[in-house]
Amino acid sequence: MSALDVFDQSAPGPSPAAGPVTEQIPAASVPVIELAELTRTFPGTPPVHALRDVDLRVERGEYVSIVGPSGSGKSTLLHILGLLDRPTSGDYYLDGVATGTAPEQDRSALRGGRIGFVFQSFHLLPHRTVMDNVLLATLYSGVPRTERKDRALAALNRVGLSHRLDFMPTVLSGGERQRVAVARAVVASPHVLLADEPTGNLDSANSAGVLDLFDELHADGLTLVVITHDDAVSARAQRRIQISDGILTEVA
Repeated sequence: MSALDVFDQSAPGPSPAAGPVTEQIPAASVPVIELAELTRTFPGTPPVHALRDVDLRVERGEYVSIVGPSGSGKSTLLHILGLLDRPTSGDYYLDGVATGTAPEQDRSALRGGRIGFVFQSFHLLPHRTVMDNVLLATLYSGVPRTERKDRALAALNRVGLSHRLDFMPTVLSGGERQRVAVARAVVASPHVLLADEPTGNLDSANSAGVLDLFDELHADGLTLVVITHDDAVSARAQRRIQISDGILTEVA
């Protein structure tokens, strides 16, 4: 029995028509991401204002970096963009769909079908093969069962790892593990790729390789939002935004 068969038995996954949220096809004029007067406040004495009246519009196909130091609000912004947290006030539209007060089922469908994540620490399953790690990402994203293996193979080929299908992540270099993470993030053809400090655990050579891959994905039309503290990483984007004390400022 193949890994694909095991995954299919354990979690059939939704069909592409799992719900009304995943069926909507946004118009080309609708931005992928739109934040309007968005705030996030955490209770305390005094309250912590992590995001303050944030306005942000990310068009389809843009490559945006958001750069700022520790404590500036980057992680809070990432969690909201990734539908892992909700704003205290204001609006967040993903492909024109209002998400702030949407039911969790709808938010989960949007997150699984339209957002790809790349993290600093890779978050790969160490006892599953490279192929298994990428296949797992197809189960909850609306990829039809008959297409999953081909899509996973294509994603791994896209990041230059078709020769590592049966390897465990633990024997790969840091750069290769991050490439597996990128393949997992793009296998379901997300509308936006969110990257959180994607080179934070890599040396300079592997960092450059991952950033070159981001350039290629952007050239293919993928929308990227990279959150980082590193000015060199931020400089690779076509559009740069500074975050400080929860306030966003465009960098000329």
